[in-house]
Amino acid sequence: MADIRKKLYEVIFKADTLAGKAFDVVLIICILVSVGVVMLDSVKDIHDKHEYLLKGAEWFFTILFTTEYILRLYCVPSKPKYATSFFGIIDLLSILPTYLGIFMRGLDYLKVIRILRVLRIFRILKLGNHTRQADILRQALYASRQKIIVFLCFVLTLVVIIGALMYSIEGTLDETGFTSIPVSIYWAVVTLTTVGYGDISPQTPAGQCLAAIVMLLGYSIIAVPTGIVTAQIIQAPDKAKTTCSACNHASHERDAIYCKKCGKQLTQQKS
Repeated sequence: MADIRKKLYEVIFKADTLAGKAFDVVLIICILVSVGVVMLDSVKDIHDKHEYLLKGAEWFFTILFTTEYILRLYCVPSKPKYATSFFGIIDLLSILPTYLGIFMRGLDYLKVIRILRVLRIFRILKLGNHTRQADILRQALYASRQKIIVFLCFVLTLVVIIGALMYSIEGTLDETGFTSIPVSIYWAVVTLTTVGYGDISPQTPAGQCLAAIVMLLGYSIIAVPTGIVTAQIIQAPDKAKTTCSACNHASHERDAIYCKKCGKQLTQQKS
């Protein structure tokens, strides 16, 4: 029994073996096909003509992914660690909508979340060492979180004030569409973000003047979070692409000699 579990673990979780790579390739193909089935099912004409075929295909993939998830839980050494990991949660969420759709309508199309499982292609193509830029961006976003929160609070306050002002200016005219402060806040958000749907527009000179100011503010406000994150990226320490041969830890200072995780001497690679 232990040998079977070990063999299953090598096939399912190890992408550096021939069997493991083949398993991941087949899995990714199944994921892409299943997402395609969900998309086709949302097209009314195709759904009406091939409803039973699409439903059968969806249940086939759901049962397949359910079996795979159970096998992962069976062979993984630490079940709680896998179940609460990013891929473990995605694996579970990819099968739940089909079962929940039996009891609640409208959840079926959430199955497209299983497209996230395609991220396993990074293991197959051994692109793990090339995700350094994504790590830098994540660290920059985390480091600037307080500034971004303050900025978002400021923007929220600003759109409430602008919405209230626009309602006081245009609210007396029913044909303009500013029927309440929440509707006016919606207009302020759309205008400030330079989206500009055009479903609501001011008609009075004062309202148009306020709209012009909000439009100009929008261009300057959009640049603020970009500048905050960019400053953090510039301040991020330069990392080498060296991967420790003992523990596979990849993020090291460019002048590092020993691995910061296990202490093994590093073999520096040229950038």
